[in-house]
Amino acid sequence: MSLETIRLSQQAKEQLSRLKRTTGIKNWNILCRWALAMSLQDPSTPLVKDVPTDSNVEMDWKTFAGSQGDIYLALLKHRCLQDGTEPTDEAVSHTLRVHLQRGVGYLAGRKDLRSIQDLVSEAAA
Repeated sequence: MSLETIRLSQQAKEQLSRLKRTTGIKNWNILCRWALAMSLQDPSTPLVKDVPTDSNVEMDWKTFAGSQGDIYLALLKHRCLQDGTEPTDEAVSHTLRVHLQRGVGYLAGRKDLRSIQDLVSEAAA
């Protein structure tokens, strides 16, 4: 997977589908942005090493990141450096995949997330 196309795992797709229903957030990319941010704020390295891209959900980088693409890219490169990895295109892509997968798991594991307000409250905490 490159940064040009972001494809989700089937597990992430199912978790995001549940989150779409419970939060009322209709777009995959918005939930994925929240998931990425939640994972990046965790200083530990994701245990996930290889993420299958076995779902039919994919989006291009522009759809994923929107007008904040430069900021998300900078965050990913910064995380690569924090983890001791040169921020090559491949490393940045890998960092995106593993953090997105972990972040979706974080969001799906939160039974108290029922609205956009709950996500905002979580971010402000």
